[in-house]
Amino acid sequence: MFDLIKKIISSSNSKAQTTDQDALTAHLALTVLLLEAAYADGECSEEEKEHLAATLVTNFGIERKEIDTLLADRDKEHREYVDLFRYTHFINENFSEKQKIDIMESVWRIILLDDHLEAHEDHFAHKLATLLRLNHSELINAKLRARKQLL
Repeated sequence: MFDLIKKIISSSNSKAQTTDQDALTAHLALTVLLLEAAYADGECSEEEKEHLAATLVTNFGIERKEIDTLLADRDKEHREYVDLFRYTHFINENFSEKQKIDIMESVWRIILLDDHLEAHEDHFAHKLATLLRLNHSELINAKLRARKQLL
């Protein structure tokens, strides 16, 4: 069930074998970051949620049933403060540079889905890129690739 996410989490220096808890944490971290991107403008449309779920299934191999559960839980808790550092720290420790850029690209696709970039969304993307230790050019290139994919 967690084979693809285990590959994503595994680093090239052969860390200890990834546990199911690590995979669940990775799933939660990815879901939270993408959901926060969807809510960056203050609301999350059904189209954004569907795109988010499709991204998690297609790009990260997470099962739809698990995504629905994670989204329902996050939606309930969304009114509370989300500590992005906790999730980005996990990603920085367990994901490669390329994988973090792929996450940023996914974030940009969700933000740009409605073809309108608001200041809050742009701020969120820049903040997330900083937390993921991505430089400005990686952020902009991810944005350009995401925009092109949405055409």
